[in-house]
Amino acid sequence: MRVIAGEAKGHHLVAPDHPATRPLTDRAREGIFSALGGLVADAVVLDLYAGSGSIGIEALSRGAARAVFVENNRKALAALRANLAAVGFWMLAEVATQKVAEYLKGATSIYRLIFFDPPWSMPTSEVGREMAMASMLVGPGGEIVVHRRYPDPLPLLPPGWHGAGAYRYGDTVLYRVAAPSLAGTAK
Repeated sequence: MRVIAGEAKGHHLVAPDHPATRPLTDRAREGIFSALGGLVADAVVLDLYAGSGSIGIEALSRGAARAVFVENNRKALAALRANLAAVGFWMLAEVATQKVAEYLKGATSIYRLIFFDPPWSMPTSEVGREMAMASMLVGPGGEIVVHRRYPDPLPLLPPGWHGAGAYRYGDTVLYRVAAPSLAGTAK
């Protein structure tokens, strides 16, 4: 696993030695970031269930202003911290060591992009509850990217939100979900 593009292009990243952690493949990361295009530049990014941090680190490498990584697994945190140190992005990153639901209940920041990679064993209804909580933290015109096992469905979307694309890579599917936009607002 490596950083695909940007400032840290080519840096190798370590994955945690944990069976529940499934880092996105290089091909899947390359595809989703190509689809996101200009949304990444100068964005404040939230990486939920961050694991190794590969998705948030990719965003930072491609010009995101800042990233918050939320992870509570000890082995994943060790890999995440090692990866941030290896690419030199400590000054642009915050690591929250708590459960995602706890983080979302207390969060007040607004993000342009949220990457949401819940455990595949998490029921769709619970994914939907956490996604609804996360949607409260997305600014107008922002997006949530949800990583699920194919063919697991996307949960019911929050009011005003709409699907912006689905991308399948083997047994993985990435859903882009767009927040309502305010007319004339560019974020």
